[in-house]
Amino acid sequence: MDNLSQCFSVQRWGIYLGDSRNNLISSDVVGVDDNFIEQYQKIGRAVDPVLKYVVKYHAPAHEELVLPQGTWKQSQLYQRCCVQGGHEHIMTGPIVNNGRLIGTVNFARVGDTPAFDIKDLSNLSAVCLHLSACLANLRSHSSYLPSDVYQKRLTTREMQIAELVAQGMTNIEIGNQLWISHNTVKQVLKKIFRKLEVTSRAEMVAKLTR
Repeated sequence: MDNLSQCFSVQRWGIYLGDSRNNLISSDVVGVDDNFIEQYQKIGRAVDPVLKYVVKYHAPAHEELVLPQGTWKQSQLYQRCCVQGGHEHIMTGPIVNNGRLIGTVNFARVGDTPAFDIKDLSNLSAVCLHLSACLANLRSHSSYLPSDVYQKRLTTREMQIAELVAQGMTNIEIGNQLWISHNTVKQVLKKIFRKLEVTSRAEMVAKLTR
């Protein structure tokens, strides 16, 4: 993603993955802090015209594609979120699995920069197809065997939960299947993250299946 950010001439980017109810379960971002993410999830998401387009059509979009010309800075999203984050231009693409939107790739330009154009949309579409295919491949594996090194680091319960995460299950879904609370799942995942020296679910799965 760092290399991609240079190709798209963006200063800020993020990958967001959600559950079956579109609740955020994992994110990897550069250039924005937790306060902005919380503000967007609380206020901005509901008034984001670009996201609404992506959700409806499963296709990338930027603000000038979905809003009348010259109205971006009067939009609720810009006024309530983007202006605080310094996002002058935004572009979002879909991550899709089995015909369902499971995440988004988000780019933002700051300062005196040009808006995204049709070439950017085409390139982002290719990126999103690649990410969707990679995640579909991961989720298609009902089970996997990590290296002996990782098997020795993780307990049987930790391996069990890690495998269910790799299948795309949320903490609540994992808890229901294993007859434990979702908070217990959350605490186990924290232990796994520390043992594997990772910071996200996606990174954990990638490390275990590498």
